[in-house]
Amino acid sequence: MQKLVVVDYGMGNLRSVAKAFEFVVRKRNLAFDVSISSSPQAVRDADRIVFPGQGAMPDCMRYLRESGLEDAVRESAAAKPFFGVCVGMQMLFDVSEEGNTPGLGIFAGRVVRFRPTDRTLKVPHMGWNEVVQTQQHALFKSIVDAERFYFVHSYFCAPIDFATNSANNVTTALTNYGGEFTAAIGRDNIFGTQFHPEKSHHAGLKLYENFLHWNP
Repeated sequence: MQKLVVVDYGMGNLRSVAKAFEFVVRKRNLAFDVSISSSPQAVRDADRIVFPGQGAMPDCMRYLRESGLEDAVRESAAAKPFFGVCVGMQMLFDVSEEGNTPGLGIFAGRVVRFRPTDRTLKVPHMGWNEVVQTQQHALFKSIVDAERFYFVHSYFCAPIDFATNSANNVTTALTNYGGEFTAAIGRDNIFGTQFHPEKSHHAGLKLYENFLHWNP
């Protein structure tokens, strides 16, 4: 039986994420143990990692370091299937404008605030939006292009290679909210979404199911 650990560093919608995975495991009769843990050793022992985040980036990074989980998260991101959700994805980048906060620096780029010129667009960006796939990825299997997912965020990731078509481009999907922004990333064993799959009904559950089957 494989172990999937949802990392608990004091921030994030952990129970909802874990329940979504538990639902998929039961429905598909998969051999997974799903747990929430704040133990660095449990993270190191896990076969798959889910790294959620919710709230302010400075708080998330501070709690991650104070919890003693930072090194275990870095090691996991280098070696095993790893899924970052919302601020959990943002923390993988170099730095955030929110408090000029250094991230984990696993991907090159910044996290920037929405500054829509259209005054009808509110910040935070909240609600359902189409997610347009820009690269083929195993986690999008059986998910139609331009499927709608649920977002809640004021900041978004701006990978350094966002505007290029290079092999290093980590953006796998885009959403438009006063302009296109990165809605999902993927490289090697890491995948991340700005939206919340656990709040995105059938499409979100399918994404989580695909992660359980993924062998990068």
